[in-house]
Amino acid sequence: SHSPCQPEREQMFHRGPGLNLTSGQYTAPLAGFYAFSSTLHIARRDPRRRRPGCRGSRLRVLICVQSCCRHNSHLESASQLESSGDPFTISVTGTLYLQAGQYASVFVDNTAGSPLTVQSGSDFSAVLLGV
Repeated sequence: SHSPCQPEREQMFHRGPGLNLTSGQYTAPLAGFYAFSSTLHIARRDPRRRRPGCRGSRLRVLICVQSCCRHNSHLESASQLESSGDPFTISVTGTLYLQAGQYASVFVDNTAGSPLTVQSGSDFSAVLLGV
């Protein structure tokens, strides 16, 4: 017997087979435009440790196609890191065109000298908008 809250496979929303949690990659089942979104909750383990001569620390979060973070094949969001060690949130959203079988994944470009940890509750999603 089905619980009334259990979603049926044929209903409007279900998780597709494209997301591989081991590799962290979303592989497009069809060629088309995909809306991507990622929100990362990030904590710095040691905010006092910085690279020598590095005044401002910037953090970039990118969603790239085929691990290629060039101008026309990635989405990007940048944030200036505060000197406090408080956890913070950074989001990146946008639309990318993927061929069938191509994958997209999230990258963090850390120019700060201190190590970062992506905390639980962070997310990454892809929705096919149209072909």
